[in-house]
Amino acid sequence: MPCDWRRKPLRERHNVAMSRHYFGTDGIRGRVGQAPMTPEFALKLGWAAGCVLARTPGARVLVGKDTRRSGYLFESALEAGFAAAGVETYLLGPLPTPAVAYLTRAYRAQAGVVISASHNLHFDNGVKFFSGEGDKLSDAVEEEIESWLERDLVCVPPEAMGRARRIDDAQGRYIEFCKGAFAGESLRGLKLVVDCANGAAYKVAPKVFDELGAQVIAIGVSPNGLNINEDCGSTHLEALTAAVIANRADIGIALDGDGDRCLLVRADGVPVDGDEILYVLARQRQRADMLRGPVVGTVMSNFGLEQAFAAHGIAFERAAVGDRHVLERLRLSGGLLGGETSGHTICLDRARTGDGIITALQVLEAMLSCGKTLEQLVGGMRKLPQVLLNVPVTGKAKPLLDHPAVRAAMKAVEASLIGRGRLLLRASGTEPVLRVMVEATEHAVAMAAAETLAATVRDAAAAAVT
Repeated sequence: MPCDWRRKPLRERHNVAMSRHYFGTDGIRGRVGQAPMTPEFALKLGWAAGCVLARTPGARVLVGKDTRRSGYLFESALEAGFAAAGVETYLLGPLPTPAVAYLTRAYRAQAGVVISASHNLHFDNGVKFFSGEGDKLSDAVEEEIESWLERDLVCVPPEAMGRARRIDDAQGRYIEFCKGAFAGESLRGLKLVVDCANGAAYKVAPKVFDELGAQVIAIGVSPNGLNINEDCGSTHLEALTAAVIANRADIGIALDGDGDRCLLVRADGVPVDGDEILYVLARQRQRADMLRGPVVGTVMSNFGLEQAFAAHGIAFERAAVGDRHVLERLRLSGGLLGGETSGHTICLDRARTGDGIITALQVLEAMLSCGKTLEQLVGGMRKLPQVLLNVPVTGKAKPLLDHPAVRAAMKAVEASLIGRGRLLLRASGTEPVLRVMVEATEHAVAMAAAETLAATVRDAAAAAVT
């Protein structure tokens, strides 16, 4: 059998790549038609992943996607690769990323795959994997898949090839799972505007809130394959804000293209980010004596969140950016709650991965149990003004962090912010950009410092190209 090597224990394998060339912080992602997001690569990736993740005869993999037109192409290519490795493929159609994670575990599949570029526009796409337990893959497993990508693709015999079939009740099962994560009696009396970003949650999200009794006004629910995340969803709150005010809604809920992130809009039209959501959920659990371990944010979490937690005696830790790092820190520390400013929130007492719908339900549960508005719930946290600038670069962004001019500029800004702010420079794991973040007690100070650093980065990047 061409994939027999996959069935040996990991300690007996050899020649496994020690660094990742394709996998970033959230799977593999890129511009459609350009490496690595080509049909040829996707086919090889399906075969390589099948050889690593599905080690038993008759192994099965669940495949979901968002609403990008290119999803059809990559779905077919991955399916062919899995078949060549002898893996059965179960197609879910458009479903949020957390739905695929949940269903992979529920169906006892060997792995789950999501075809999505999350909050990016339609011309990008990506592939991310879940283990049979519904968790994102470890670095070691991703490195092993990459080692298989360097091998020649060899099909199993025709009688051992995998087949493909569709799961027709996937949406219904996930809807019931989300409803089961809501501990309140119902959402009756609440008027919600839900923006599904013309993405993977466009069918399931409105149904969840509607079946729980809320009055739902759904927007961003007309995908055409090209309009995912376009002027809608968690990256563009303008349409949601306008709809909340026009409809006098109690709250606005913004999901991203693959449904794992959630941002909110208050009844007065003010946006609520992931840091504030994390504060609301932590305080709710603290009041109910259900908060366990530290709350985990990231290096990008606003310093105001840390200050608010300290005032209430809530332990807080920071992880590297990326939900996988937040989840790792939660499991190491025994915590339940973690998240990112961008709205990726993890509630381990409700789900094993970040889930935008479940996050929104937890906030609604807090509103109802306390009898307070969202504005009142976030009132105990004061965010420091934060400026985030994305500096596009050609080639790798990370080496710029060690450029002498960049290091000198960082040192000077850090000295100027002592006692009144902080800064962070980091290379994006999903885009060719270097992110410059500055927090200060005054917005003008943060902006001036960020612009100084960004200009230095641009000059260093230009010099590196020439």
